[in-house]
Amino acid sequence: MDVERSSQRGPQRGPAGRRPREVWAWPHTSLLGGLGADAREQLLAPGVTVRYTADRILMREADPTDFVLILLDGVVKATGRTEDGRDALLAVRMGGDLVGELAAMDARPRSATVTTCGLVTARRVTRADFLDRMRRFPRIGEAVNRSVVAKLRTANTHRINFTGCDVATRLARILQHLALTYGERTGKGAVIHWPITQPELATLCGAAEPSVHKALRRLREQGVVSTGYRTIRIEDLSRLHRIAYPEP
Repeated sequence: MDVERSSQRGPQRGPAGRRPREVWAWPHTSLLGGLGADAREQLLAPGVTVRYTADRILMREADPTDFVLILLDGVVKATGRTEDGRDALLAVRMGGDLVGELAAMDARPRSATVTTCGLVTARRVTRADFLDRMRRFPRIGEAVNRSVVAKLRTANTHRINFTGCDVATRLARILQHLALTYGERTGKGAVIHWPITQPELATLCGAAEPSVHKALRRLREQGVVSTGYRTIRIEDLSRLHRIAYPEP
């Protein structure tokens, strides 16, 4: 495959000095993981492979660009600008996922800014090629539509889960979702290997940053979570679940 490298300087290694992999195992719930081999090859074929280092903006909110990125490896975050100038974390996407499809499908400006959280490898596909693949290959079109619907359902569930909850419960539910969806399981817990700031946690929780800071400190004191450089470790997912969804 053709390769277009990030314009940033320096070797493109992961958090532990790893070089980019060329073979990936995508979750079955992701776009690539749910496609058959033939359809996946047809989707990826017209693009060019791109590699980016950490903290690189791939798409910027309100820009008129319309290409899509099919993530092969790594993690990105989508953020939106609030009226008071803060960056609200909207979503996280990992290898196997698709980003930028809304602008490609409706030809409108970008709805969010997409930034890398570490080394990212993706397949960059033009809008024309992406739409052509959706039209010519029904399995691809159906898979992309299912992916968009799944994102909408997740957003709706997120809103419902927060109705009537205090900040501590909201935070526990957010951390559980991130750990189960994007974390690496380790014994009774999981590690989230990408940086998430307390302001981003606050926007996800729909709460003030001091309140989230207090709730996170309480979880650390209880031994439920621990934090390190660019990582959050859930020490016990069962305990976190009981805090997130307490029995009546």
